[in-house]
Amino acid sequence: MDIDRIQGETIFVTGGAGFIGSTLIGRLLDSNRVTVYDNFARNALQEKSYNGHPNLTVVQGDILDYAKLRRAMKNSTYIVHAAAIAGIDSVIRSPVTTMSVNMVGSYHVLQAASTLKNCKRIVCFSTSEVFGQLAFRSKETSPAVMGAVGEARWTYAVSKLSVEHLAYAYYKELGLPTVTVRPFNVYGPGQVGEGALRAFVLQALRGEPLRIHGDGTQIRAWCYIDDMVDGILCAMVKDEAVGQSFNIGNQKTVITVYGLASTVLRVLRSTSEIQFIGADSVDIELRIPNVEKAKSLLGFEAAVGLEEGICRTASFYRAKIQE
Repeated sequence: MDIDRIQGETIFVTGGAGFIGSTLIGRLLDSNRVTVYDNFARNALQEKSYNGHPNLTVVQGDILDYAKLRRAMKNSTYIVHAAAIAGIDSVIRSPVTTMSVNMVGSYHVLQAASTLKNCKRIVCFSTSEVFGQLAFRSKETSPAVMGAVGEARWTYAVSKLSVEHLAYAYYKELGLPTVTVRPFNVYGPGQVGEGALRAFVLQALRGEPLRIHGDGTQIRAWCYIDDMVDGILCAMVKDEAVGQSFNIGNQKTVITVYGLASTVLRVLRSTSEIQFIGADSVDIELRIPNVEKAKSLLGFEAAVGLEEGICRTASFYRAKIQE
């Protein structure tokens, strides 16, 4: 990967205290100045060894505060917009905040970026949920599918789809070098908040039942965090990425949720049981990406297999439990 192209830059990461953002900045800090802009509703950054790095600036702020956001972004050359309300529980609890932060906040980020004198790239985060409940090898050009109005889960998908349209509009009309990435079920060490694989690993390590929402037949393709970060870095450096959107995931790790729970138990040699509990909302029944575009234009291909990823994740959380 031609990450060496990113040297001596000033990189601004909204949501940089989150799971993906905080992992990404670890790959950038040694050769660049990085500003994290976050409201710290979740804080994965505090656990990182590079928290406090001399090249790291941390600003506590909200992307809904345009004036503060613009001041903090001043002189930045790369923007990674990872801040969002995410996670099904958070979305259902507060759909108004979800729509406001993800839509208005993203407009603020793009508008502030448009005032920069030397903006080389803006990477915005969308979601695989824009493909709806049934997504089999969905391409970037596949139709976005929205659920019924009144179902809180779809407020997230709608809000993130609006980010894609905004990013492309700023590219098309104002010439901003925007790129959109669509993460597919990212997991790994340092994950905070909600996430099925994180929950399964922690439950298995603690000897607790692995709790599955619904009947466990939901199908997912799981992407390890290091692969996700590689995809973002490719989007930051490849000239071919500008004005495009990319699925970032691992189509080789397809498995049902029940199969995932069983695999976690086997790999970790856990004696925990599997429990089925009622689903709180509509669910995504099938979510498998087509990643050929990312492979062709970015040279990106996920490398970490599911069992290896589970082992790496478990090693991290096992150490945390023993502290």
